Amino acid sequence: MQKVIVKAEENDTRLDRWVKRRFAGLGQAQIEKALRKGDLRVDGKKAKSNFRLLTGMEVSLPSFRVSVPKTPAGPRISDKDRALIKSMVIFDDKQVLALNKPAGLATQGGTGTNRHIDGMLPAFDDLEYLPKLVHRLDKGTSGLLLLGRTPAATAGLAKSFKSRSAQKTYLAIVLGTPRPHEGIIKGYMKKGIGLEGREMMVWGRHGEREAQYSRTLYRVISKAGEKASLVALRPETGRTHQLRFHLAEIGYSISGDHKYTCDREALGGLPAQLMLHAWRISLPHPVTGRFDLTCPFPKHFKQAMDMLGFEKPDASDPFEGMEY
Repeated sequence: MQKVIVKAEENDTRLDRWVKRRFAGLGQAQIEKALRKGDLRVDGKKAKSNFRLLTGMEVSLPSFRVSVPKTPAGPRISDKDRALIKSMVIFDDKQVLALNKPAGLATQGGTGTNRHIDGMLPAFDDLEYLPKLVHRLDKGTSGLLLLGRTPAATAGLAKSFKSRSAQKTYLAIVLGTPRPHEGIIKGYMKKGIGLEGREMMVWGRHGEREAQYSRTLYRVISKAGEKASLVALRPETGRTHQLRFHLAEIGYSISGDHKYTCDREALGGLPAQLMLHAWRISLPHPVTGRFDLTCPFPKHFKQAMDMLGFEKPDASDPFEGMEY
C-alpha cells in the first residue's frame, strides 16, 4: 500500500482521474473494484470515483496491475503544428498558459474541421498534465486564449469565466462610427435563419425557447472620419457570435464580416480577414491573485490600423469611468 499526499496543483481533481495519471493504462473498472473493496481510500475512508480531492488529503493506493502498451496511445501532432502552437505562447507560468491565436484557426474541432488548437495541445504534454481550454474564440477571431496547466488552475479559470469575474476586452474595426460613442447593446439572442437562408444568430424574446440574454459594452477609441472606427468591446455574457451580431444589429458591422452585415459600404484596401481581436483579459490567477494580460495585434490588424490612421490604444482600461 502506497500513501500519497495531494499537491496544491492537484486540488479539486476527481479521484479516478488523479489515480489514472499515476498508472498509465489503468482501466476505470480496476479503479471501481478497488474502491468497492476499500483498497483505494482517501484519508483512511472509502470514497467514490467522482470524489474531488483537496490539497493535503492522503490517498492510499493499492498495487495496481497495469498492462502498459508497447507504443504510446496518445495523440500525435506534426512538427509543423508543434512549432506553430509553440510560437503562439505569450505567457506561461506552469499554472496558466496564454496563446495568441491567429485568425482562421479554429479553437476546437467540428464537422469538417480537423486542424485546431485543441488538437495541437499535446505539444505541451509534460507527461503529467495536458493543458485544458477554459473558453473559446471564433475561428475568424484572433487574440488571447487561456488554458489551465493543472486541474486546479483549469477549475479556477473556468469558475472565473462562469461567474463573470473575468473581464474580457476586444478591439474591432467597424464600418462607420457608432452613435452614441459609448453604450450598451443588450437583448435576447437565439439561433435562427437569416435573410439568405443560412443559420445565424437572431433576436429572440424573453421566455422564448432557446433565447438567451446577452449584453455588450462598447466604446469608440479612435475614428477615421465617419467611414470607420476602432471600437473596444466588453462582452458581459458569452453567447455565440455575440459581438459580431450586436454590432451588425446597431448598424456598424465589423470589417471583414461577411455573415453579420449592415447597409454600410465595405472599406476598400483592407485585408479580407475579420477585424476582431481578443486584446486584453483581467481575472483572478489560480495562485497569485488577480492578473492582467494584453495580446499583441496580428499583422492584418496592425496593417488595417495603420491604413486608417488609428491611434494605438494605451494600457489603461478603455471602460474605466464609463457609467453603465
